[in-house]
Amino acid sequence: MPALEVRPFRRADRDQLTDLGNAHVAAVVPGVSVSVNTVLSDLERQPGEPVTDPWVAERTTLVAEQRGSVVAGAHLLRYRADAEVGASYQGVGEIDWFVFQPPASHWPDSEEAADLLMSACLTRLARWNVRARYASGDLPAPVIYGLPRNWPHVRAAYARAGFRHVGDTEVILLARVADLPDDPLPPGLTIERTLGECGTRFTAHADGHALGFIEVGTSLERPERHVRAAGLADIGNLHVDPAEHGTGLERRLLARAADWLRLCDVDRLVAYETETDRTMLDHLTGAGFRELTRTDRGWEHRPG
Repeated sequence: MPALEVRPFRRADRDQLTDLGNAHVAAVVPGVSVSVNTVLSDLERQPGEPVTDPWVAERTTLVAEQRGSVVAGAHLLRYRADAEVGASYQGVGEIDWFVFQPPASHWPDSEEAADLLMSACLTRLARWNVRARYASGDLPAPVIYGLPRNWPHVRAAYARAGFRHVGDTEVILLARVADLPDDPLPPGLTIERTLGECGTRFTAHADGHALGFIEVGTSLERPERHVRAAGLADIGNLHVDPAEHGTGLERRLLARAADWLRLCDVDRLVAYETETDRTMLDHLTGAGFRELTRTDRGWEHRPG
């Protein structure tokens, strides 16, 4: 068996690394894949992270190769330590994403490749002399962030290396737009469409007061990055005045958003909620959403 080699990413690796990333994406969200252009762009900068990306001082991509094949890959970031950087990011190093095929009959030594690559990642973080070492699974695809439960092999590789989950867990939900409610508006309630912080906003008004709003984003990726996610949108914000809980306002907001999404030829809608918010999770599942997966955010290197 030829020896495994861990080395820096080369442009000739782009197709194999993209295929490896897309295999992981496909296990989390249906019908989504990324192009080679998307992957190459992400290795250079992350326009979808306008706050944190300018804080990055250095980035590198490593791959494990065997028999001429890229069998594992990882992307690492080092954040600056100056005052312009957010306090929690100052001087931090991060494994932005880490992918490899799980063990299989045709490739029984995949864990060896993963561990060898992980060792190289930790060596690079040590060389950068970062104050803390974090990890995630933020592949450049919609809905992929944190460390999804669908990647037990990646989670095991992180655990073997000494990474521990220290953050929150979020539930990712998916609904067919056709299954969302179509509740009529009662007298006195109007819904206005405007531009919101995270997409198109629909705000419910009654008696001159805003009662709640929902924001939906239909541009989950920049068009030039060629992500295959046609027909997919997400809920950026959903807020209802506590006094309106139980009145069905959430369903009516979803109904207006669904009507708009149909005009946009969107057939699937994604929602994200922390697993502790049982009230909102119940509202969403009652409106036609199903749990797609759970993802754990915030992994820190705590060996021993």
